[in-house]
Amino acid sequence: MWALFLRDLRLSLRVGGGALTGIIFFLAVIATIPFGVGPDLNLLARIGPAFLWIGALLASLLGLDRLFQADREDGSLDLLVLEADRHMLALTVLIKCLAHWAGSVLPLVIASPLLGLFMNMEPLAIGATALTLLVGTPAITFIGAVGAAVAVALPRGGLLISILVLPLTIPALIFGVSASYGATQDPAPFLQPFLILVALTLFLAVIGPLGAALALRRSSD
Repeated sequence: MWALFLRDLRLSLRVGGGALTGIIFFLAVIATIPFGVGPDLNLLARIGPAFLWIGALLASLLGLDRLFQADREDGSLDLLVLEADRHMLALTVLIKCLAHWAGSVLPLVIASPLLGLFMNMEPLAIGATALTLLVGTPAITFIGAVGAAVAVALPRGGLLISILVLPLTIPALIFGVSASYGATQDPAPFLQPFLILVALTLFLAVIGPLGAALALRRSSD
């Protein structure tokens, strides 16, 4: 499993992987917002956490089609499906999801404080948003694994994965943005939506790999 994690991590970080593409897309989304809403710094600071979350969410969806595609192209996916039982295949999917998150999504979380400065956000708001992204973006990856497994047999399944996954990521987006605002706005709570976000990620860490493993077995039949 450790060797599989390192292999998938290297594939994510190599040239053409999802890390650099996701960061550039994230930067492009955040950089265009001031041109659309105007130079009002107070407005930018107020909407900053929401747009950081939206940008990170959209950037996370970019590389989901590569989660199982490389394994399918070289034939290793068929070996993983045939040789592993249901629970071992789910564990394999979990490791692949963690490697994909570490290589493609974690750089977005690391870049989010710098992009928060573009939105004139306060240091506390930047820290809270980065923390919620760190906790909440794995949930997006676990949900995306199911969509990637469903569309793995399709030649161009990237758009289909985004269509399938995007509505399911709305709860993570809601609680992530709510917790980010709760850190700086007094009436709004921080701890409650943050804990719900943590629980959502832990729940999907179990359900997502199991659903993706079932979809991979169905696609190989």
